[in-house]
This record gives sequence, structure tokens and C-alpha cells, in this order.
Amino acid sequence: MISDNLLKQIAFIKEIDKVKYIQRKTKLFNSDRNENDAEHSWHLAIMAVVLAEHSNENIDVLKVIKMLLIHDIVEIDAGDTFIYDTQKNHTNTDEERLAANRIFGLLPKAQAEELIEIWEEFEAGETKEAKFAKSMDRLEPLLQNTSNNGGTWAEFGVDYDKVYNKKKVIKDGSEVIWDYAENLINESVDKGILKKI
Repeated sequence: MISDNLLKQIAFIKEIDKVKYIQRKTKLFNSDRNENDAEHSWHLAIMAVVLAEHSNENIDVLKVIKMLLIHDIVEIDAGDTFIYDTQKNHTNTDEERLAANRIFGLLPKAQAEELIEIWEEFEAGETKEAKFAKSMDRLEPLLQNTSNNGGTWAEFGVDYDKVYNKKKVIKDGSEVIWDYAENLINESVDKGILKKI
């Protein structure tokens, strides 16, 4: 007899395959190919494992990994919002809330509630795990853009102030990584791949 829980879990697993089709604006390192959300989430999870020692506080790394693996699942319904979008705010939207309820709601009740809670915690960005997870989410595109001669900064005319203001949240999760990131941002200005206005 196949349990109802298993059928719900398989339905969720099939649904989240759609994350692989969501194209981001950023491109892979040293590449012209856009990254998809699944690649992004996987990369962030590995980054968290490798860089956890640099967190400002001791963190539950498994919880951070869960956050990073699920944080963009809502984009199946809500779509990807470019972090430097001038028309739509890159914060938790009503669309994302509906998406979280629908997609995680495919799971058995207890699992659905756990993942929605973890997703909400990431979005709020207030716990030490969420702060570190967000620092990973902001670091990866920075590394990508610097490897691609400015990448989306050049493509979409994003200036130093916008980059700095979006990236400084890294400091909340890791001052060590922020020192590295801030240096990269300043080097990008020196190299002419990030413009100061």
C-alpha cells in the first residue's frame, strides 16, 4: 500500500523540477550562459557548507542549507525578480506568499509547515542562519559579475551605489566575507567594470 504522504512528497518533487527552468539574469562564471534557479540554489548550499566557519555566529548549517535550497522555489509561480529591478521590489511579495502556500502545500502538513517556516525565516533575514544564508545569496552574483567583466552590472547599467547597498547585507552574516566582498566591489571600480556616478 502506497502511503498518502509518499504520494504528496512525490508530487512536490515533480513540481519543483520547474525550478530548473527559471532563468536568472546572472551568468555562470566566465560564461555567456544564464544561470537557472536550481544551479543557483545548489551553488549557495555548497558555499554555505564551505564558508560556514566565517559566519559571525555559530550557525545550524543544515538549516542554512535548507533555506538556500528552498528560497527560490516560490519563483516557480512568482518568477525571478532581478535584484536591481527598478519596477518591482525584491522583497517578499504577495505573489511569493501564495506560491509558498501552494507549492509547499503539496507536501504532508508537517513538512509543508516546516518548509514554509524556514522560507519565512529566510525572507525575514533576522536570525543568524537567515543572515548567513542571505550573505551567500548576495555573494554568489558578486563573484559571477566580477568573473564576467561586470556581467549584469554592465548589461543593465547598475552603478556602484546600487551594488554596494544591495551587497552590504553580507556583513550581517559574515564580516570576514564582507571584507572580501567590499574589496571585490572596490577592485571592480578600479578595473572599470563597475561605474561610480
